[in-house]
Amino acid sequence: MKRTLLILSLLSVSLFSFAQDDEEEKRPFKENLFTGGNVTVSFFNGTTILGASPIFGYKLANWADAGIVANFIYSGQRDYQEFDDKVRQTVYGGGVFTRLYPVNFIFLQGQLEHNFTKLKYIPATSSFLPYNETVDATSFLVGAGYTQGRNPDNNTFYYVSLLFDVMKNENSPYVDRVYNPGTGQYSVRAVPIIRAGINIALFQGRNRRD
Repeated sequence: MKRTLLILSLLSVSLFSFAQDDEEEKRPFKENLFTGGNVTVSFFNGTTILGASPIFGYKLANWADAGIVANFIYSGQRDYQEFDDKVRQTVYGGGVFTRLYPVNFIFLQGQLEHNFTKLKYIPATSSFLPYNETVDATSFLVGAGYTQGRNPDNNTFYYVSLLFDVMKNENSPYVDRVYNPGTGQYSVRAVPIIRAGINIALFQGRNRRD
């Protein structure tokens, strides 16, 4: 994990240096800062899911962004193995990301994360035993997305993206385990991650001229 993080950090530094040299017009540092992220709120069939993934980043160039992300997702479910039992799961962690824009409204994204998953099972009767477990995993998410409202003079926009965890660690929150009856074994499969959110420019001038 340390080696992967070092490689991604060096890549981000290289992108930053190249992008700064490539920009014809230098903006003040603070005008390139942005924040944003996405939130998750869901209630269905005795299940509650609440989450947030805030981001903080820097616009390296008109075609490249980089930044950091934090994750927190809580999910609770009733009637998991018996009536009125409870399962509570908390995922928390963070990472770094890079987005490349071949055109203003399309981006390619790579995101390295390390997350911890805490699971707690609370039985309703003595038929089952209580259970606690905490695991962690490194994930590398890759994919693409679409933006609305982004242009060289506006870094506030909405986006939607589709990502996959290509590392497929069995403890990753972005995979599921599939049982193969032929072999009697489980295999790990990456599940699609759909995220919609907002990118907010922090200090970019509204009336800035070229």
